[in-house]
Order: sequence, then structure tokens, then C-alpha cells
Amino acid sequence: MSLMPSMIELLARARVDLRMGLPVVLTGNGSAALAIAAESLTGQRLTDLRAIGEVSLALTARRAETLKARVYDTDIARLTVPTDVDRSWVRSLADPADDLKFPMKGPFNCQRTGSANLHRLAIALIKSARLLPAALLVPIDDAATFASDHGLTLINHAVAMPLLGESSPLHPVAAARLPVEAAEAGRLHVFRPEDGGEEHYAIEIGRPDRNAPVLARLHSACFTGDVLGSLKCDCGPQLRGALAQMGAEGAGVLLYLNQEGRGIGLANKMRAYSLQDQGFDTVEANHRLGFEDDERDFRLGSEILRKLGFDQVRLLTNNPNKIAMMEHTGIRVTERVPLKVGENDFNRAYLATKASKSGHFL
Repeated sequence: MSLMPSMIELLARARVDLRMGLPVVLTGNGSAALAIAAESLTGQRLTDLRAIGEVSLALTARRAETLKARVYDTDIARLTVPTDVDRSWVRSLADPADDLKFPMKGPFNCQRTGSANLHRLAIALIKSARLLPAALLVPIDDAATFASDHGLTLINHAVAMPLLGESSPLHPVAAARLPVEAAEAGRLHVFRPEDGGEEHYAIEIGRPDRNAPVLARLHSACFTGDVLGSLKCDCGPQLRGALAQMGAEGAGVLLYLNQEGRGIGLANKMRAYSLQDQGFDTVEANHRLGFEDDERDFRLGSEILRKLGFDQVRLLTNNPNKIAMMEHTGIRVTERVPLKVGENDFNRAYLATKASKSGHFL
């Protein structure tokens, strides 16, 4: 029946549930578990989980490395939650804010038997909800009955995991003329993903020729840099510089993707900034939080370009990964156009880290 939610819709519902502190029911390969985000856990819900069974904490290998916890499942660590610890212990393992103040958090009982598939699914879901990548799980017997009796969202591993690894298809929603400082001949296009996620935008300058390489910029949203003029990054100057160059040439397309903080969200980006204040560089801060260097999905940019009728670009970028992604997804990069702007005393070390650890052309 078409009124029943699809798995994409159930995943969208699960993200909201996890952000609000509700558990979700995960099932797969004959097993089932109740999963809840460590970040939104309450003391009462921890008590309720313990009443059901043994509670485990799933962390990414990145976060486990910081905690010196053993990783037996390549990308996921599964820690048994002791019966005498409270919510603050769980939070201290999920959030590295006080790691330097309280470095000794073990010893840990790390699980090495049984499948980690449901733990992996929980982490993937929580990452997509822009929460700290840490989840508590407790096994249950009858997933469908438990979900129905408690009004919880039920997610099947085999169906959900492929969807979480894909880019959600984008659909054009609206477009209108938008004069901007860089060019009066501007047009803003809005694209909406099927999975209920954030919308993405394309700012078209002039009337670019669809049969020739278009001057294009793949720009990730940066509230602090683009809006507030932060000096900690070069995002604001890159945004304005790209638009100015398109305006000077009379044509171009700027793709504005809502992937704040390299895809970890503004709240986690601020957590990373706080860790940088403790002396960690941008990559180290992401790892301590449990994220990879870069969690963005640049495939979204390629899809928007194709929907606008472009298949070749002159790409304004210093990031080799963006070039590789464009080529891999069928957009021909005929030229890399450097965009070296915005260096200052506050972001010089940040830019050096991007060059040395992420391979940026700086």
C-alpha cells in the first residue's frame, strides 16, 4: 500500500527519533537490538535499557583509537557498558571535550564475538543525524512486536545500509532570478533530496553555454565563514572569490551544498573547534570526535550539474578529491582553476594541515 512508509522514509523518521533521544529498533540476520544515540541519552532511558538486557556501546574506530579501546571489527568498537556507570560515563566516551582533563577512562571490556552489523548500522544512522557517532545497543527478541508495542521505528539492516551509503536522488524544487553583488544576471536553483535531508542550491551566473566547460565551484556550506566572516577558515573568501570570478567572466555555476563542517554538522564542527583550541589540528579533532577527515558527499554536486545540463567543467578548487569525484561520476574536468584566497594569521595552520594531510593544492 502506498501509504505505508518506505525504507527511505523510515530512515528519515529514525534520524529525528535519534536526535530527540528516542531509541530505534534494528534488525538483521536473525538478530535484533534497541539502539539509542549516546549524545541524547537520558539517565532514565539508560535504566530502562538495562532492564531489558546487557548494554553495549558502539564507537567508531577513530574514537576507539583515542580511548585506547581495542577494535575487533575493523571500523567499529563494541564496549560492554558496566552496570555501575551512569550517563556521564557514556557521554565521556562519546564526547572528547574532557579527554585531556580526564584521560584515563578504561579499562574497557571490548566485545570480539558475534556480529557487529547492527552496531555498524546504528553508527551510520547516528552520523546521518549529525550527532556524535556513538550508540548504545541492547539485544531484544521480537523486533516487530517490540517496535509495535512501543511505537518505535523499525529499521532492517539489509535494506537500510545500501541506502545510507548512497547519495539520495535530488529533485529540482524551484528556481528564480536572483541578482547578486557579483553579477546582476544571477539565478538560484533549489534541489531537494528524497531522503528528507537538507536542500542544496546552485547559483547560476549569466547564461553558461551547456556545450562548453562551465566555470564551476563546489562549495560546502560554512555558516561561520560564509555568514559571520570567520577568520578560522578560508570558506568565506573562497565563496565570494568564486562568485566574483564568475561575474568577471560573465558565466558560471556555484554549487552550494549543505554539508557544514566537512559533513559533520555545525554542532560537531564547534566541538572540533573547541578541540583545536586544546591544540589539535583539524584532522586530529575530527578523529577524536569519531569522524573521518572528511564526511562530505561530493557526488551531490555532480548530480546537480547534470540536472542543469552540464557535463564538463573548469573547476574552481584546491581540493584534488573534488576533481577525482567529478571525473569518477562522469563530469569531465577540463581545467583546475586555483582559488587561493583568504589566508590570515588565524587560519594559516589550518590551511597548512589541509595541504599536508588532505593533499590540497595550497
